Amino acid sequence: MLKCFKMLLAVMVVSVCSLQAVAEDAIALKVGMIGLDTSHSIAFTKVLNAADAAEEVSNCKVTIAYPYGSRKIESSYSRIPGYIDQMKEMDVNIAESIDEVLAEVDVVLLETNDGNPHLEQAMAVIDAGKPLFIDKPVAGSLADAIAIFRYAEQKNVPVFTSSSLRYSKGAVEIRNGSIGKVHGAETFSPAHLEPSHPDLYWYGIHGVEALFTVMGAGCEQVVRVSTEDTDFVTGTWKGGRIGAFRGIRGYKGGYGGTAYGEKGMAEVGPYQGYRPLVVDIVTFFRTGKSPVEAKESLEIYAFMEAADESKRQGGVPVSIADVVKKASAKADRRIKELQAK
Repeated sequence: MLKCFKMLLAVMVVSVCSLQAVAEDAIALKVGMIGLDTSHSIAFTKVLNAADAAEEVSNCKVTIAYPYGSRKIESSYSRIPGYIDQMKEMDVNIAESIDEVLAEVDVVLLETNDGNPHLEQAMAVIDAGKPLFIDKPVAGSLADAIAIFRYAEQKNVPVFTSSSLRYSKGAVEIRNGSIGKVHGAETFSPAHLEPSHPDLYWYGIHGVEALFTVMGAGCEQVVRVSTEDTDFVTGTWKGGRIGAFRGIRGYKGGYGGTAYGEKGMAEVGPYQGYRPLVVDIVTFFRTGKSPVEAKESLEIYAFMEAADESKRQGGVPVSIADVVKKASAKADRRIKELQAK
């Protein structure tokens, strides 16, 4: 009887060990990357592929990358050869096509610095059913941004986008209620321009993302004042709350801001680097649930599009709803155009 019990116990131990091994294999994710024209590609891979990767980012490694990426923006495509070499040093294979990446991986980081090809690249990933993180800017136009989220919803594929400035220490604490209800805020960041993108999409996105992190969604109207070295964009939120963004060019700037809450004031910074964002990306890949609602992400880009429209009209107030309506009408056409290619 004792002998039978020992044999049964041994079988149970082997079975448990086998199940644990299967579980460990199940949580290991192969990450594919599209775009090696941004420093984010290297920074994210260093976190994920580190030999001593922390538990919250472990078993989620970049295995293959397609380098392109921008073929039109010199400041971006000139980086690609050097970044290819760095990725190879981290044991990442270099693919000849996006399809080659998709055939190998479980999840995808879309890191192309140029937002203009994002819709076409994202549709390929979504068609393959792979959870997708899209780095800033989510697209090169509001219409394309709407199209990405609309297409992902149609195909039931999770998509997440964010600037790393959402994860500034103060911004996270304020978002979590450290000063109670936020009645207003001002944020600032560099706002270098790239002619192929709406003005704030290229770099101002960082400060705008921080603004929405503390204010939340609900902006209704935008006014912009623009000079050669400064943009100042004021948004009016539902209920009369006011949020503003200062974009800095031509003089020394940084990242930060101030929020005004019912319990007092708090700094929006300091910036904490890429790691907190990477941790949330891994959680997103594992759960399939984006930490930022699509509605809020799209409103951020609508805010920046409304800022451009205000500039075009000489600084008049522009309705968020109006720019969203106009861009939404183009979104389905953009999807159909790319499906017909």
